[in-house]
Amino acid sequence: MNEIIEKARELGELIQNSEEMKNTKNLEILQDNDEKAQELLKEYNLQRMNLARDMQNNKISREEAVAKNNEAFEDMLSKSDTIKKYIEAKKEFDGLVNQVNQILNFYITGQDPNCTHDCGTCGGCH
Repeated sequence: MNEIIEKARELGELIQNSEEMKNTKNLEILQDNDEKAQELLKEYNLQRMNLARDMQNNKISREEAVAKNNEAFEDMLSKSDTIKKYIEAKKEFDGLVNQVNQILNFYITGQDPNCTHDCGTCGGCH
């Protein structure tokens, strides 16, 4: 088997067995089994659909829709620790995956996604 494919499989297994992944999956299960959380998610999704419809029908501006969506999201989080904990875990897991992707991209392209090309911001290239 190609060594690159084998290493990709190993990396996939490491990510799958990471604490970030396990925590996200466990909190997702808790959220799925939490009736209050499910009801809040349904309400939030309905609000999002209504905001999208209102924006499409020019009843509200895009900025107003975004503001109302953000407000509804924060309201939902304030009412459910289960949802809040799941979202925090998901952000942590997504951060891990993004970091892995950035490292791979660096080695493939030679470009550091964090490089501003202003060596005063980091002390120079390595």
